[in-house]
Amino acid sequence: MLNSHKLGTRIKTYRERLGLSPEDLAKNAGIDIELVNNVENGIVYPAISVLVKISRALGQRLGTFMDDQFLPDPLIVRMGDRLEETTPHHGAGPGNYHYFPLGKGKTDRHMEPLFIIIDPSEENSLASHEGEEFIIVVSGDIELTYGKEKYRLQAGDSMYYNSVVPHVVSAVGNTPATIYAVVYTPA
Repeated sequence: MLNSHKLGTRIKTYRERLGLSPEDLAKNAGIDIELVNNVENGIVYPAISVLVKISRALGQRLGTFMDDQFLPDPLIVRMGDRLEETTPHHGAGPGNYHYFPLGKGKTDRHMEPLFIIIDPSEENSLASHEGEEFIIVVSGDIELTYGKEKYRLQAGDSMYYNSVVPHVVSAVGNTPATIYAVVYTPA
């Protein structure tokens, strides 16, 4: 995954190739212009939901902005080699999510596999984007808010849903929860 400065430069390059202003990108992605500027300037590394909106607005797949290298198939990520590479900042997504990408380097992928640690938090705002998500709870208790409904899940439970419906996945209780997630966004 790219660091925030490389990511910002890559987004700006794609935006400029399309002849879009930062304001155009913000409007097309449905996000705040200040967030676009902060991302492009490397100040903020956006949450996955924001990055999905930016990639869609630029007509690119999510991996275009998350990859920093190419690895031939099969891509194997050993548990001990996982690195937390996304740290959302205030205004860009929930700070209680710790993302460990599992598809880094596979540039032709259509899904974004992740291992995520979710800390308990009161900040749980709904997000939506095109595509689908599949999640398996590894540990802890999870609450999926999906539209107006709430679902409680525990270790071993899974959920598969259309991510255009506003949703949020939260840790329940006082301990972190862990999940595997696969996010699919159409190109």
